[in-house]
Amino acid sequence: MAYAEGHRDAVKGKIVDSARRLFNRHGFDGVSVDQVMAGAGLTRGGFYSYFASKSDLYAEVLGCFFTDPEWRNCWEGVEVDLASKNAGPQVVRAYLSRQHFEDVENSCPMVALPSDVTRSGEGAKIAFETIFKAMVSVLERGTGGDTKARHKVAQATAALCVGGMVVARAMDDRKLADELRDACMGVALGLGGWENVKTAKNGRRQMAGAQV
Repeated sequence: MAYAEGHRDAVKGKIVDSARRLFNRHGFDGVSVDQVMAGAGLTRGGFYSYFASKSDLYAEVLGCFFTDPEWRNCWEGVEVDLASKNAGPQVVRAYLSRQHFEDVENSCPMVALPSDVTRSGEGAKIAFETIFKAMVSVLERGTGGDTKARHKVAQATAALCVGGMVVARAMDDRKLADELRDACMGVALGLGGWENVKTAKNGRRQMAGAQV
């Protein structure tokens, strides 16, 4: 039986979405191919027609909205317009928002999976680096100074956002975690010179009032 055009891409997308949720929640080692396929509503038999291995799937799951325009895991009220001149402060506020903190399954993989990446193969590490470089590139556009200075500030800001969320997620005391996110957000916005930048409230993919 011939499948409709786009069927293969749709099935692959289901597998990736299922894997992202499960890997973010349980880690690479804690998830089996059977679980990924069941989460996608599929049987294990079809997995290897899309991916050579679980590691191959893992590398693809590491994509996010910095690198994949079709990535749909934006948090309600915390969307980012990457084409906006204010994309830098939007990214900082989105990344350190309460919504991102609470939505573990739909997290940016740089927050949920860094320890797994360090134990994975070259493909996963390259994918992780690609995301981080893309985040740095977005942040760099909105900062001042010469090219070298902008790059350094963007790198530090990106690391502060990712690291701040990782540490906040590891805390049991929710009040302390929220205080940490707020502190990291303030410092990150200060590094970029964005303390007083107001983000737009309209547009297709824009910040719309992230809660801190």
